Amino acid sequence: MPDALPHLFPPIQPRNSGMLAVDDIHTIYWEEVGNPNGIPVVFFHGGPGAGMSPQHRRFFNPDHYRVILFDQRGAGKSTPLGEVRNNTTQILIEDIERLRTLFGIDKWLVFGGSWGSTLALAYGQAHPERCLGFVLRGIFLCTQKEIDWFLQGSEWFHPEVYDEFVAPIPVEERGNLLQAYVKRIMDPNPDVHWPAVRAWSKFEGRRVFLLPQPDEPPSDTLDLGVGRMESHYMANLGFFSDGQLLSNVSRIAHLPAVIVQGRYDVICPPVSAWRLQQAWGANAVMKMIPDAGHGAMEQGISRALVSATEQFRQQGRFA
Repeated sequence: MPDALPHLFPPIQPRNSGMLAVDDIHTIYWEEVGNPNGIPVVFFHGGPGAGMSPQHRRFFNPDHYRVILFDQRGAGKSTPLGEVRNNTTQILIEDIERLRTLFGIDKWLVFGGSWGSTLALAYGQAHPERCLGFVLRGIFLCTQKEIDWFLQGSEWFHPEVYDEFVAPIPVEERGNLLQAYVKRIMDPNPDVHWPAVRAWSKFEGRRVFLLPQPDEPPSDTLDLGVGRMESHYMANLGFFSDGQLLSNVSRIAHLPAVIVQGRYDVICPPVSAWRLQQAWGANAVMKMIPDAGHGAMEQGISRALVSATEQFRQQGRFA
């Protein structure tokens, strides 16, 4: 079959991969791709809980980049899947530093989309001295307004999807959908939590792309990772104070960044990307994609991401 995204770099296998025990509960899966002497870059997947994909390796020229990818706690091939204990943003940042030390990297380019952009900002603000720059997509600042929009705003654009999502919740609990879903998703009884994580994952998945896509078959790994991790992090406001990531942009505003945002992104609406760029200032370049939603693999977004990594390797900045 022809490659649906020929502008991406060809599929590539990791040079190395492994598991890193980060505490008594969690072990995270990692991959190293590309040129061992290339520009170091770390890739943060979305969700939280979505895990990484082989497609994510293809944003980077393997002759020029040394790419470190990993599944965050509770996601993908990391174990245990869906585990919320010892799982906070601050702990994820510690894991990232463990990986950087493991690979002997001094500084790296930070690449993240959706929740990955959240984690990229949090990591950068905690360790600006370890960052070369940022490639960010589908900005999510993890504010209460954004979380409320994620759950309630869909009713305005996808009423049939929203109605399906709220249908399993008794009317008297619908005033706080997040709490209602957390209660079910975290229930130890599989007969309770599996329908809830399936519904949560489907609710998000059907709104990712601008144009309708065929429904993906259920995936135990994706559904449990996304359902558990997203509801856990949203219920805790990402373990930030409200507005923290925007307030602390000054810590990284001296570094180059590109912000790739779908104009019709209903998961992470463009206002967050706009406010981030305005707070960042001249070193942040906005790429508003006029015919895209939230998906990293939409044509306009994926082209912009490849263009960004190519610009950075050639010039050390973005235009």
